[in-house]
Formats: sequence, structure tokens, C-alpha cells
Amino acid sequence: MSDLAYPLPGSLAFEDAPLRLTVDLGALVENWRVMARLSGLARTGAVVKTDAYGLGIEDCGEALHEAGARDFFVMTAPEGATLRAVAPEARIFVMTGVWPGTEQILFENDLVPVIASYEQLTHWMAVLADYGPYPCALQVDTGFNRLGLTVEEALELAVDSSVPMAFSPVLVMSHLMCGDTPGAPENAAQLASFRQIAAAFEGVEASLAATGGIALGADYHFDLTRPGIALYGATGGTALGVPLRTVATAEARILQVREAKAGEAVSYGATHRFTRDSRLAIAFAGYGDGYPRGLSSGTILQRQDGSPSGRAWFNGHLLPVVGRVTMDTTIFDVTDLPPGAIRAGDYIQLFGKERPLAEVAASAGTIEYDLLTALGLRYERLYLRDESF
Repeated sequence: MSDLAYPLPGSLAFEDAPLRLTVDLGALVENWRVMARLSGLARTGAVVKTDAYGLGIEDCGEALHEAGARDFFVMTAPEGATLRAVAPEARIFVMTGVWPGTEQILFENDLVPVIASYEQLTHWMAVLADYGPYPCALQVDTGFNRLGLTVEEALELAVDSSVPMAFSPVLVMSHLMCGDTPGAPENAAQLASFRQIAAAFEGVEASLAATGGIALGADYHFDLTRPGIALYGATGGTALGVPLRTVATAEARILQVREAKAGEAVSYGATHRFTRDSRLAIAFAGYGDGYPRGLSSGTILQRQDGSPSGRAWFNGHLLPVVGRVTMDTTIFDVTDLPPGAIRAGDYIQLFGKERPLAEVAASAGTIEYDLLTALGLRYERLYLRDESF
């Protein structure tokens, strides 16, 4: 037996969408203000790269700008151009720097490239020879072994008398590799290296701390902090010691409620077999929508108590995933709900206030960043605004 729901013809209203994502911009702004308080005397920027961690760079960026954020960090020049339209007074840093062919979009949108290698530095000097003075930032690698000039290259640059007057860095920055682990010795080592850089570029603002670094205390704050994941209601593994508000709530429609007999299997690979007659709810959400395959039951990620990895929330109940998560659908066991308590057309919460993002990520064996940035294109979005910004 089954209970089917059919979407309304032509309807794309939020209330009727098979996948819904609610983004609370008031909560986003409040989280930014919390990070600003934790940043002490340092100014507080906002990292909105990767489409504001999957939640929408235009809406999130505009809300943060209206709340007073004036320093933003994006990854690419096109992201910066999109943000510029809603953040006219902001200083927007592009963390992939400058490449041949991208100069014009930087200049036209007043974007600040973050020079991340010696090759970029050489190219940027050549560009400035034709264009004239233009601000930039310098990324220095103090131990992460990712992007940035080496400490030695940066220190040499600071005293290089041949550098043209048109070269005018407005920020030196680095990134902590263990910022979410307060006791890691790498933090102190990177701090010592970065202090050298900040002293060498006297008069230029310095920035070391992202979300994790802010939690490490005032020594790591310098002039500007760069909170990212915390703005979106996730701690990213850090011990902030303050509550953050939930920003994103993802919901999926139940497409069908059906019954299965004891002994039958479910989903690809028949990895889950029922030990009792069961009732199943099939939800329109799968790994194509960023609901990870790691939430499947019967995987190596299964909890030690034997419960399935994935659970969704519905009217005060946690519904376990049964079988493998598929591209477009996930199957939940609703046998323990009263008959008729959940029907086709109802919505379950994949993550949100009642199903915290951190718990869902841990169940999937991944991190909160991964869940947010993997959100697919099928979510109908609702942005809640607050008069406080």
C-alpha cells in the first residue's frame, strides 16, 4: 500500500516546493555581531566565498553590509563583482589574487586582489607599471603549505627598495592550519612567524584569525578578523564558548509513504533488511541535493549502538535513514510513528534548529562546511529579514 503526493502543476511557491531552504538573515547578522564582540579591538570582516557557504552571496552579503560589515572576502573576481552590486561601500578582497585576463574585472568593480604567490606578485608589478597605483593584499604562508608567499619572500619584499611606488598593499594576511585546536603547537609557531610579517610591513593592516583564530584570543586578532563558518551558525569545530543562532534550515517533502514486510530489503545493494513489518517515508532529497551518501544505514559510519547514521526530524521525532541514500531520494523508517502521523506532502527537517548541522555532519563523517556548500540547485529558498539591520 502507498500514499502518493503530486506537486501542484506549475507551482514553484516556497510552500509547495519539494525542497525548501530557509535562510534567517537576522540570525546571520547576530552571529556576525557575536564574532565582532569576540574580536575585541580588531575590526571584523566577513567571509562570503563559495556563494556565502552555499546560502547565497547576494542576500547574505547585503544583510551583512547593511549591518555594518565593511571588509569581505571572496574567492574569485566574479564572486566579488556579484557582491559589489549589493555592498557598494565594502572593501572586497579576492583570495585567488590576480591572473592574466582578470585585471579588468578587478578594476571595474574596485576589488582588492590577494597576491598569493611570487608569480602573481611579478605579474601584478607589471600590471601596475601600466595602470598605476592600486591596492592589494599579501597572503603569506606561515606553515599551512597552501597559498601565499613564503615568510622569507615576504620579509625580502618588505625591504626591497626597487619595489615601484604603485605597489601599495593595504593588508598582510595568513591562515592558521589548526585554528580549531586551541592547544596545537602549530598555532603558536604560526603566530610567531606572522608577528615578524606584521612588524616588517609596519603601517599595513594585518589579519591572521578566521573563526578558529578568533577563539584563540586577542594575540591572534591583529587589525582585522575574518569569521566564516560561524556566521552561518556553525562553529567549524572551534570552542567559541558562545551560542550561535541557526541560520539555515533544510526541509524535504515526503513523496510517498509505503509499507514493507519483515525480511524484505530496501534501496541499492539491499544493505538494510527489515526485521519487522515497517512503514517507510520516501523523501525528495538525496546526494544530488547535498544530503550525503554517508548518512546511509548499514555503513562503516553506523553508530556503535547500531542506530543508522542519518536521521531527520519530524514533529518531535527523529526518523532514521534505512538503506542507501540515493541521488534524488532518501528512505526513512517511520514505523514508530502512529499510523497516519506522517503523510505524503509533509515536510521533514534535514538540518536546522531541531536537527543541528554539526550533528548531521558528524553522522555523515564530514564537516559542516561540506553540507552547506554542497546544497544543490533544487532548493526553493526563503530569506527571512530582520528590521535590526
